[in-house]
Amino acid sequence: MKTYTVLHRLLHWVFAIFMLVLFTTGFLRIVWMSKTVISAAVNKNAQIQSLNLDKQSLRTIVHSVQDPMFEWHVYAAYVVTIAFIIRIIYMIVKGIKFPNPFSKITSGKEKFQGFIYLGFYAMIAVQIITGSLLKFELGSESLSDLAETTHKLAVYWMPIFVLLHLGGIAISENTNRKGITSKMIGGDSE
Repeated sequence: MKTYTVLHRLLHWVFAIFMLVLFTTGFLRIVWMSKTVISAAVNKNAQIQSLNLDKQSLRTIVHSVQDPMFEWHVYAAYVVTIAFIIRIIYMIVKGIKFPNPFSKITSGKEKFQGFIYLGFYAMIAVQIITGSLLKFELGSESLSDLAETTHKLAVYWMPIFVLLHLGGIAISENTNRKGITSKMIGGDSE
């Protein structure tokens, strides 16, 4: 049975918690607290309609609602970026900690696991890069548009990864790797 160091477990839970914050704040900004939704809510109010607000005033209202919540997204992104860099360094120093999907001796199940984790790390890298392009306004307008579209795809891939991860845990706990959850939470009891 694998053992998980304190650093490995800490990085795992930092990812889990802060990716949840990123997903939640991103989802809110895209769906329930989008510019369109907030603008429509503001425009439904009869008293506000009588003010005949221009687009810039409406944009200011939208940002005043979105910005405090979205600051959490940015702070969580910094934490995930630092954790990602540490995790990559850790994996290089300690060796890969998930099945190598390119090895000829790896089983089909392990290859699938390995590809899932490689996909996860690739998606995190893409999110960090596209988020940085957006946050620091790097590149042309067309690059920013592409970065924004790509960045928003996390609303779809993140839940898929979480479901695959939880499914893998359930399978492991009920087959050959009983106790993996408790080892990831509390480490070895030995």
